[in-house]
Amino acid sequence: MAEASKNILVPDYLTVRELAELIDSSPIDVMKTLITNGIMASINQQIDFDTAAIVIEELGFTAHSASAVAAAREEEERAEQREEKWSAMFVGESPDDLTRRPPIITILGHVDHGKTTLLDTIRKTAVAEGEAGGITQHIGAYQARHGGQILTFLDTPGHEAFTAMRARGAHGADIAILVVAADDGVMPTTREALDHARAANVPLVVAITKVDRNNANPDLVKQQLADLDLVPDDWDGATIMVPVNSLSGDGVEDLLEALVLVADENAIVANPEGTLRGSVIEAEIDRSRGTMATLLVMNGTMKRGESIVAGTSYGRIKAMFDSAGNLLERATPSMPVAVLGLDSPPAPGVMFEVTANDKTARGIAEARRDSERAREAGGQSLPAMTLEDFLEQFKTGDAKELSIILKADVQGSLQPITDELVNISERNEEGIAVRVLRQEVGRITESDVMLASASKAIIFGFNVDVDNAAQASADSQGVEIRRYNIIYKLFEDIELALHGMLEPKFANRVIGESEVLQTFRIPRSGVIAGSIIRKGEARRNARAHVKRGDAIIHSNVGVSSLRRFQDDVREVRAGFECGIGLDGVNDFEAGDIIEFFVRERVS
Repeated sequence: MAEASKNILVPDYLTVRELAELIDSSPIDVMKTLITNGIMASINQQIDFDTAAIVIEELGFTAHSASAVAAAREEEERAEQREEKWSAMFVGESPDDLTRRPPIITILGHVDHGKTTLLDTIRKTAVAEGEAGGITQHIGAYQARHGGQILTFLDTPGHEAFTAMRARGAHGADIAILVVAADDGVMPTTREALDHARAANVPLVVAITKVDRNNANPDLVKQQLADLDLVPDDWDGATIMVPVNSLSGDGVEDLLEALVLVADENAIVANPEGTLRGSVIEAEIDRSRGTMATLLVMNGTMKRGESIVAGTSYGRIKAMFDSAGNLLERATPSMPVAVLGLDSPPAPGVMFEVTANDKTARGIAEARRDSERAREAGGQSLPAMTLEDFLEQFKTGDAKELSIILKADVQGSLQPITDELVNISERNEEGIAVRVLRQEVGRITESDVMLASASKAIIFGFNVDVDNAAQASADSQGVEIRRYNIIYKLFEDIELALHGMLEPKFANRVIGESEVLQTFRIPRSGVIAGSIIRKGEARRNARAHVKRGDAIIHSNVGVSSLRRFQDDVREVRAGFECGIGLDGVNDFEAGDIIEFFVRERVS
């Protein structure tokens, strides 16, 4: 082997034969070196990285863990993506105008692992200056100070809230604290929270709570997290893990110091003088004051009296309060505030922006409401991310990687599929990366759909079923679920999609039937069929077949009009009478059946 190739990338596990080939040596020499170190291994026996490193070092090479190198490379890519994800927030902003802002921090983890207790302890011990009297008004977020650095905490523990913000367009947070109880260890929900944090490309700090319990085992927790590629910093890894006793406050200062350190390592910036943008944390209707919305400023400076629009809500800011209930005139980046003045409670997670005046804000909000009503009336789901849609976004530069959630029937199927997806990504000539956000054994669940919705991912299932709740959630959120029982077909579809050759498939879905009772001739409108809806519903934007007996006399025609009495309507449900007009159809007869259908993309 050439002298320049002294550094060797070594897998976590490999056989003695593979190790010999890796360092261009004979298996006999490798086995002799192992025996010298008290390790007996046959030529086809597997050894771990640490054992292989002994041989490699003695033969004059330097061993590097391939998985550790890959993890470091992935972290670098995540750092780049973290920087890119905020770019939409700074459209039109000059880089010279961007300054550091307080980091936004959320807490994720398993239920009953101490998330709320930890937040309460931080709130009591490190509230921002001027708030020593305690929190007098709960607004879903607050700011704490440590060593001169302000930290913004979202008081909405749980990855569901965190993910809902991302699913609606907000970025959620700059840093995530993963809470794991020392007496309980890593739980399924902990893994789910980790998946969501990784999908959001946010840096993680681990808080190991309940270390005062008699059965606490922090080292076991660290080992479980290391198995999930979260290697502790005191094990020469990159993840800061802090033992915390939330009740006594021990370790809380260390945790805050870790958060400040992570914030300093990341470019968390905004333009205080730029365009006002941010996200909604929560909203409610107060009986005495009207709509109260908690907003998080992400860019620009919010001023009392400005007009804003948040989703389908709008209004002029009549008053602003901080987390202590103090009246504010201005709110700078990363500051959470409760505001009065919106016409209705906006949905948590939606983005808000400033407008020139109330009239402009009202116009934008009403246009969004009309669009939402039209979508609901048409039975349309939210925009889905399909394989075909992903390719179109890649061509326009809006997407750089295909995010996948993979569920399989057995572990023996899961690993080969994951490995092949990595191979497909590496040999793809279009420059499209395949990123597996979650790989698990078991049915497709609502948690999978939630992660896919927030991450614009596609769910692939191999020999697995879909929970009814997960299917309903996928339909409403526009998440594509693809199921396979032939493994090469799964690989083939992904390869074709990455090469732009996968054709979308469509099918007709019948949504309703009506029976013609009598006909009317309307000037300039033609013949209208007075009908009763027998099944399902009739829709204005659907297509239709007209059946007479067993024969279809008109096929695939558009619905030109749909009326209830004198009103134009978008839909009519079963049991109601209506007037129906079809494009070019003037020969209706009593007893004809009009079948309504919509054309949908199918997997």
